Amino acid sequence: MISVCLVDDQNLVRQGIRSLLDLAGDIRVVAECADGAQAVQMIPQVRPDVVLLDLRMPNMSGLEVLQALGGRNELPPTIILTTFDDDQLVLSGLKAGARGYLLKDVSLDQLVEAVRTVAAGGSLVAPMVTQRLLAGVGRIQNQFSSLEQPDPLTERETEILRLLSGGYSNKEIANSLRVAEGTVKNHVSNILSKLGVRDRTRAVLKALELGIV
Repeated sequence: MISVCLVDDQNLVRQGIRSLLDLAGDIRVVAECADGAQAVQMIPQVRPDVVLLDLRMPNMSGLEVLQALGGRNELPPTIILTTFDDDQLVLSGLKAGARGYLLKDVSLDQLVEAVRTVAAGGSLVAPMVTQRLLAGVGRIQNQFSSLEQPDPLTERETEILRLLSGGYSNKEIANSLRVAEGTVKNHVSNILSKLGVRDRTRAVLKALELGIV
């Protein structure tokens, strides 16, 4: 079973998401939090496989939750719950460690697939980046702890990074390029090292900021 913690100050939103997830046989909501302060206290105790996190909450925002838990290395794989007007917050949340985002009017299939993807170590950023988010990339300060000018990528690394930004898995990239999956993993590791980031999500965001993809 995939354990999930819901963090949202709106009861109806939590009830709706719980009802949807109850329809999936392999997902179970193990905790609910009505604000960020409660989430920071409860999540390390419950240790869910996935957190569904609202950004706009009283007392402590979702972004502050990400920063607090991330700073203590206690942040589980997290999906931001957002609305269309949260562009800047979403970008900041992704940089603070979230694995992706979902709109609050998400369908059952999208919600279940998102939870399963993130629980398995994947992310939701690349295939869901909208034009509004892309436009917002250049308007926020670069918060990556990486070099201003990263080491240049090879032609193959750039090709793989573009496929990563399209939401493709290592296996799909390997099949597309007709190489071994292990070769793709090595290239991805090199890409992360050169960009000065620690995961694929940040690699895509950094590449967008630098105009690589």
